[in-house]
Amino acid sequence: MNESQDRKWRILIVDDAPQNLRLLETMLVDQGYQVFALPSGEMALRAAARDNPDLILLDILMPGIDGYEVCTRLKADPQLKHIPVLFLSALNEPWDKIRAFRIGAVDYITKPFQLEEVEARVRCHLELRRQKQELQSSYEKLQNLEGLRDSLVHMVVHDMRAPLTVFLMALDSIDGQMLARDPVLQEIVNLARQSARQLTQMANNLLDISRLEASEMPLQRSRGDLVALARTVVESSRTFSEGRQVRLEADGPLWAAYDADLIQRVLHNMVGNALKFTPKEGEVIVQMERADRHVRVAVIDNGPGIPPSFQEKIFEKFSQVETRQKRSGTGLGLAFCKLAVEAHGGEVAVRSEVGRGSTFWFTLPLP
Repeated sequence: MNESQDRKWRILIVDDAPQNLRLLETMLVDQGYQVFALPSGEMALRAAARDNPDLILLDILMPGIDGYEVCTRLKADPQLKHIPVLFLSALNEPWDKIRAFRIGAVDYITKPFQLEEVEARVRCHLELRRQKQELQSSYEKLQNLEGLRDSLVHMVVHDMRAPLTVFLMALDSIDGQMLARDPVLQEIVNLARQSARQLTQMANNLLDISRLEASEMPLQRSRGDLVALARTVVESSRTFSEGRQVRLEADGPLWAAYDADLIQRVLHNMVGNALKFTPKEGEVIVQMERADRHVRVAVIDNGPGIPPSFQEKIFEKFSQVETRQKRSGTGLGLAFCKLAVEAHGGEVAVRSEVGRGSTFWFTLPLP
């Protein structure tokens, strides 16, 4: 059981009419609640700050500050704004009720009131509060678990990089002439080298995602031509395109201030992802254009497309794209792209239709 179930609910009643205070206090105490009854708004604000009640029953027409002002001050206080306020008032015009709800009340009962109605509404709002507290507690536990998971992943990945580097160095040191004499061995070594590089890239992505999420990766911005950067990425991508066409569509240079290393990796990830899902003899197009106060970069493929249910979460960590043929990807590359672009003040998104390909695009603000 949580804290709210182990203790009595605390209810603060505020009304300048002594008979109303006695009547409500007696009824609520009989129901098992812990009750504080006060005759003025000034006293109510001090009591709320001191006792942090679970619910406040609040009159409107009182000497000094009225109920509207009390509620307004409560909702302006970060430590008190979560307390539900239920108005009890003789004011019964629609505008009075609208004003109450606009300033943050959860309910409104007109006087003269029925005790049974008050008791029922109190019970209802306390149950809602209990459910909200449980939801908040579950959310905090989930956040803690995610933090532990990310810390563990970060630690493991950080320790992976050193042996991976040694492994790659060992593969690169194998005598080329010996490999040339043994095609089978050469294929095995090439496959091992490619897999080791993929693991290294995954490790780098995970570590960089953690740094970007924690705002611990300062951008090394410099003025540069995005078209020239994209041309380099497109040309290097052709070496592993396996027959797929990769081409750049851009008119002239597009100058912006950005971190060249991060944006180059964003482009590599998006183009590589497009090639992965583009069929043989297919085509990937990188389009670049100036639009208003930003540069828009789009990577277009004619692959199988992405179902709508996956488009909303495709930029989340560890999400996978599911097509009719397979599930693919670690979900790290696109998560890195999103964080890197947003760190620049840009946005990233996907537009896709099953059977008609996908367009991944991002923007970078112009200086």
